[in-house]
Amino acid sequence: MKDTVLGLHHITAIASDAQRNYDFYTKVMGLRLVKKTVNFDDPGTYHFYFGDEVGTPGTILTFFPWEHIKKGYPGTGMATEIAFAIPAGSLGFWKDRFERKRVKHGDYEERFGERFLSFEDPDGLILSLVEPAVEDKRQPWVSDDITADIATRGFHAVTLSLKSIQLTSEILTDILGYKIIAQDGHRYRFATDAVNCASIVDLLADPDGKPGSVMGGTNHHVAFRVKNEEVLMEYRKRVTEHGLNITPKIDRNYFYSLYFREPGGVLFELATDNPGFPVDEPVSELGTHLKLPPQYEPRRADIERVLPRIIE
Repeated sequence: MKDTVLGLHHITAIASDAQRNYDFYTKVMGLRLVKKTVNFDDPGTYHFYFGDEVGTPGTILTFFPWEHIKKGYPGTGMATEIAFAIPAGSLGFWKDRFERKRVKHGDYEERFGERFLSFEDPDGLILSLVEPAVEDKRQPWVSDDITADIATRGFHAVTLSLKSIQLTSEILTDILGYKIIAQDGHRYRFATDAVNCASIVDLLADPDGKPGSVMGGTNHHVAFRVKNEEVLMEYRKRVTEHGLNITPKIDRNYFYSLYFREPGGVLFELATDNPGFPVDEPVSELGTHLKLPPQYEPRRADIERVLPRIIE
C-alpha cells in the first residue's frame, strides 16, 4: 500500500433507537457488529461499528444512536448517500428482501454504467446497493440467510452534496490524491488509484439546494483511510498548509484520527489502520462486549445503567 489516502475508512451517521439500529444492520443488512462502545463525548450514548469480520477499513459504518433525537434531513454541506458494493446479479435478492422486510426502497437505476438500488434505513438514512463494473473481491461477513454470493462487500462510494464543488474537489485532488474520472450531469466522480475498492467519492453540485440538518437519519462525517500515524501527521501538515483548521491527533482506541471541515461544509476525518478492532477483544468475540474508553471504565456501572439494553 502507498503512503497516501487509501480510500474510505469509515462513515459515521446518527440514529435514534439503538435496538432498531442494531436489528436493521445486523439482521436485515447482514453486517457484523464489530464494536459496541460509547460516544467519547457523550458516554451515555452508544457508538456502534458495523462491518466485515474484523472491521476492515472501507467496510465500517458507525452510528451514534441518540434516543429521541429529532429527525434531520439531507441537503448541501453533507454526505447524502452511502453506496455498498454487492456481487453482480444480486440486486434482485436485495429488492425482494427489502419488500419482505418492509424496507423503503426505490427501483433499479443505473449510474456511471453500474446498476444500483436506493433504500432507506429505519431513521431515513439514504443508502444504495451497487453492482460495480469491476468485481469487488473482498471477503464478506455472511450469515444463515445472507450467503457470500449476495452479501455486501463494504463501501463502494459516498456522495457529498454541495452548493459548489470547486473548493471541495481541490481538497480531494490536491490533498487527498483523488482524480476526477467521470461526470454524469451534476454528479462528478472522483477516485483514488491507491486501492481498488471503497475508493470513490461523488460530488453532487446543487447550487440551489437547501443546507442539510445533521440530526437523526443523516451522516455526521466521512473518514478517509491512511496506513499509520506517520502518514496521518504528514496529512496534517498538508491540510494546515492549505489554510484549513485541523484537530490535533486523537486516540480513538481502534484508530488515530484528525478532523477538519472541508470548504463545502462536510466534516472530514483522517483515520489510521492501526491498531484495529481486535486490540481489546478477540476476533471471535468482536461486538459482544461493551468496551469503554479507559477514562470511562471507572464509571462503567453508571454508564451501563443509562444505556439501553440491546437484545442480540
